[in-house]
Amino acid sequence: MPRSPDFLGATGIGVSDLRKSAEFYKAALGLKETQTFKLDYMDEIVLAHEGRTAVVLMHWTDGSARNYRDVPVKLVFYVTDPVAVADRIKVAGGTMTREPAPIASLGGAVVGLGKDLDGYVIELLQAPEPKTKD
Repeated sequence: MPRSPDFLGATGIGVSDLRKSAEFYKAALGLKETQTFKLDYMDEIVLAHEGRTAVVLMHWTDGSARNYRDVPVKLVFYVTDPVAVADRIKVAGGTMTREPAPIASLGGAVVGLGKDLDGYVIELLQAPEPKTKD
């Protein structure tokens, strides 16, 4: 089956403090700030790992009431060292609700669960080893 030219470019989440959230994602997960937008009704910061799907941090500036806390959203990150990333999440002000550890029912995959500054769930999955060419 041919690969579809369609793809997910970004996922947006509303945050209570745009700059603090951007600093959290940069420090904890190594994301880079790629763009910023100042629209009539909201400000946005786009963060991504090079060549990967982006996370868009959004903060409404139109005076409308918004709930930025504990929204049931999960962002999944494949990382080479889940334990080190979990430590960075804590240092950056987030929390870990499940420290990274293998899960037998997932074939021993290492999984950790944390929360960012607004309570969004961050799932850490052990990144697969890069395929080597023989």
